[in-house]
Amino acid sequence: MSRVVVLGSVNADLHLQVPRHPRTGETVMSSGLEHRFGGKGANQAVAAARAGAPTVLVGKVGDDAPGTAYRDRLDRFGVDTSRLLTAAGVPTGTAVVYVDADHDNMIVVAPGANACVELPDLRLLDDLGPGDVLLVQLELRTEVVEAAVRLAAGRGARVVLNLAPYAALAPDVLALADPVVVNEHEHRLLQADGLECPSLLVTVGAEGSRWGPHRVPAPVVQPVDTTGAGDAYCGTLAARLALGDDPRAAMTAASRAAADTVRHPGAQPPPPSPSAPV
Repeated sequence: MSRVVVLGSVNADLHLQVPRHPRTGETVMSSGLEHRFGGKGANQAVAAARAGAPTVLVGKVGDDAPGTAYRDRLDRFGVDTSRLLTAAGVPTGTAVVYVDADHDNMIVVAPGANACVELPDLRLLDDLGPGDVLLVQLELRTEVVEAAVRLAAGRGARVVLNLAPYAALAPDVLALADPVVVNEHEHRLLQADGLECPSLLVTVGAEGSRWGPHRVPAPVVQPVDTTGAGDAYCGTLAARLALGDDPRAAMTAASRAAADTVRHPGAQPPPPSPSAPV
């Protein structure tokens, strides 16, 4: 059966509620602090598993309490963590997320164990093949991401490349992805760098998404926290493509998942209880 193999980051998130985002040199008081689970790789793996695709997460956590807790959490979502390695003596990646009164966010990431994912670790992708989907983002080293895309495409797997946080990847890597997924901000940076993608999907927030000739509107919702919307979209899109959906159907499912995510705080929903089905 086709799988989604996610190569990406795992972060312990620290969320701060602020009235507005601080300007340079300014101190803003927070009205609330929460510890949550995040990282684009883990978020997208959870979304893919919830969308019904067999999902494997490839990455690294620290040899610490957050890493242990995260592994247990992913297991409860049904994500295969057998390729989620532990980096000794390094903390699990951490992200500080600022959410303002309009529910918009700014994020600062300390990569921790994510920075320990190296080229030799790509041996964990050696069993990729036709029908599989590799889903990857850019919270890992650029050279690792580029090598993973080339490896997956060479083995006949489909690559869904989320160009976030933005970096100008090699043109041949961008050409191998089907699709490259960007938001409006990342799309502008891509254009400014003069880079072209044969298969490009652009998400435009409340307006929906577009991919080639396909245009899919976003469901109308009242957002509570937009932090995980893009990850929910990418994970669900990859899952539905792996399960055989056409682009429009996959985009529609992804838009619904993103809309559902912004209705609650945090990038992930609560995991199922150990005795509950996923």
